[in-house]
Amino acid sequence: MHAIRLHAFGPAENLSPEEVADPAPGPGQVRIAVRAAGVHLLDTALREGVQGPPAPAPTPLPTIPGREVAGVVESLGADTPGSWLGRRVVAHLGFAPGGYAELAVTDAGRLHEIPPGLDFAEAVAMIGTGRTALGILQFAELGPDAVVLVPAAAGGIGTLLVQYARATGATVVGLAGGPRKTALVAANGAGIAVDYDDPSWPAEVRARLGGRAVTLVLDGVGGEVAREAVALLGPGGLHLVFGWSAEGVRDGQGHFVEGVSRSVLGPVMLERAGGLRALEERALAEAAAGRLTPAVQRFPLTEAAAAHRALESRGTVGKVVLEP
Repeated sequence: MHAIRLHAFGPAENLSPEEVADPAPGPGQVRIAVRAAGVHLLDTALREGVQGPPAPAPTPLPTIPGREVAGVVESLGADTPGSWLGRRVVAHLGFAPGGYAELAVTDAGRLHEIPPGLDFAEAVAMIGTGRTALGILQFAELGPDAVVLVPAAAGGIGTLLVQYARATGATVVGLAGGPRKTALVAANGAGIAVDYDDPSWPAEVRARLGGRAVTLVLDGVGGEVAREAVALLGPGGLHLVFGWSAEGVRDGQGHFVEGVSRSVLGPVMLERAGGLRALEERALAEAAAGRLTPAVQRFPLTEAAAAHRALESRGTVGKVVLEP
């Protein structure tokens, strides 16, 4: 099969398209003919050799990166229910690698059947990005009185946060870098879409809110943007911090304010949600019902390095997906 392998930690150019042996499913496992593989910012950190939470241990090399796949079950291991064969499925592989390939193996217990109406790339977006967005939103009080600011509103998670908040009647302020992304944020439902590359963006937000204060900041960015966003919060406002991004969140140095900021990823999110699988099921159901529509940017599998570079430079919109 064709796959993307990593032989040495380092830059995106270390991702190498290769021909490798087909993986064999073990007991209780399936082999999936991959039609879409998700790319996450965490993948870029693992590619560089960055270790520590949330990664449990160093990644043995060589490896095939990728932890989110969707496709068709084409082979079963021993003791795997035969009903899975031929079904359209999506799965998050956890920290087991292997997604950037034409074939991937995983435990049958990780599978979800893809609902009708969702394509493979959309299903991949919801199994990872979608479950995270819904996990974050458990901690948000939304409704017509809320003023929600989303700093990375054109990203995979940000797109869904904007849609969800808008559907509750909240006033949504979406930030993005550059006019193209800002236009997409507005089209996605943000009542106020602002370019955070413009240093005067906080003043523009204040002016367009007409005296209303921000009540909630949904922050997966960190850094200076987060500091300026938190400064827009009114009394009793909440700053929810999540993600594995640059400029603060990735290194644990986001702009935290005692009594205002709260980190919502990890055990606290899962305990409230009833576990990852419950979040995954809900995310797929929300997309199937049309209540959430993931934005997807697609790259051919052979261009995995280009996908990583684009993601790291914030040159992407929505969820990044590789298609064999």
